Amino acid sequence: MGIFDLFKKKPQAAPKPLFYDIVCPYCFSKFTPDEVVFRATHHREDDEDYALREDEPLNKYRERFGLDSVYDMEAILYPRDIPEEHHIYSDHVLLGLNDRYGVTTRRRLCPTCHNELPITAGKVPSNIISIIGASQVGKSVYMTSLIHTLQHRTADHFDAACMPLNAEISRKFRTMYEEPLFERGDLLASTQKEKMQEPFIFQFVFKDETKPPLTLVFFDVAGEGMVDQDYLGLHGQHIKNSAGILFMVDPLQIRSIREKIRINTGDTPGEWVSQYDEPRDVVLTMFGDFIAYEQNTKTDIPTAVVLTKSDMLHTLADEGDDYLKPNSNIFNNMVHRKYLNLTEQANIDGEVRRFIEKVDRPFKGTMDVYFTNTSYFAVSALGSNPVNQKLQGVVNPIRVDEPFVWLLHKLNYIEGREEH
Repeated sequence: MGIFDLFKKKPQAAPKPLFYDIVCPYCFSKFTPDEVVFRATHHREDDEDYALREDEPLNKYRERFGLDSVYDMEAILYPRDIPEEHHIYSDHVLLGLNDRYGVTTRRRLCPTCHNELPITAGKVPSNIISIIGASQVGKSVYMTSLIHTLQHRTADHFDAACMPLNAEISRKFRTMYEEPLFERGDLLASTQKEKMQEPFIFQFVFKDETKPPLTLVFFDVAGEGMVDQDYLGLHGQHIKNSAGILFMVDPLQIRSIREKIRINTGDTPGEWVSQYDEPRDVVLTMFGDFIAYEQNTKTDIPTAVVLTKSDMLHTLADEGDDYLKPNSNIFNNMVHRKYLNLTEQANIDGEVRRFIEKVDRPFKGTMDVYFTNTSYFAVSALGSNPVNQKLQGVVNPIRVDEPFVWLLHKLNYIEGREEH
């Protein structure tokens, strides 16, 4: 920091709004805090309004993800049916109701899908980060590696904690993702289009209570769905209402790299996917789905373009291609503590941009046209290339949390500093 920086006037913070719009982390619909509905905390057989029943919106949501229907749920209570003096507010946000039997409920639900909302919804901005990308880019593996890294290392570096939203998500994440990958070295199966994964929701919570928690939603949309207009229509909502996007690109999606790596490593059956979606097709589908409706047909949602499986690019660097240098920053891990190292981030952004420009100019051009706020990254979720769906050593992620740290900076959670 220069001497003149000390005398610069700090910009005045805008006054805090009375409340914030809520984005449901389950179905991504957006609404104001007074539009929420509540679930009663008791039931009665002598009052039809309070009898146990099926909750159709909740079951419709659950059906989409192949989850069992639930019956015998407590009644839904609508604030409009309950006199104003029985509404419970905190900081101008409706948090509870006293029902006609004098019983209090604070179980706030999304008015669209009837899932329970986070406690902080409406009191703080709904800052949701989404992960998107075509099939085979390794979104599930990246998600697992990222959450593991955030929980065990990154959160500490930023005086925060990374926690699942509830016990059910915690259990599923551990048994279906974390244990297979980190304890057994098994690669995760690709998400099937017919089998949609229910969103995995985590909160990045800061010890500094003036900072709102950041919600991470891994909506593992099966990759093929990312180029299927109808399918994406269901989920375009979650992109549109996100505060930040992690956009995954697999080097093997890029034809020129695929051919080069195939020549350099030999063609191992089973290691190659016959049908890849070109990265540009994913962008164009997203464009049709939501960017076209944005102002100026561009989006300014901060978008980290994340080149996955960076360890595979060693073969290109070793060949002496002008694509990458063997001593490239891409292959070295980097840990950001307390702030985003802007010098390091600018270096990696420049390297990956130049690389993408060389190997897939149409994709880079499409990104430049539709996205106004991007930075490029390269990560390896595993640190090495698996053989026959098995890891050959321990998981050793490289730069896996850097795109997330950049988004923290873009959303004004942490500062960025240049290092000379």
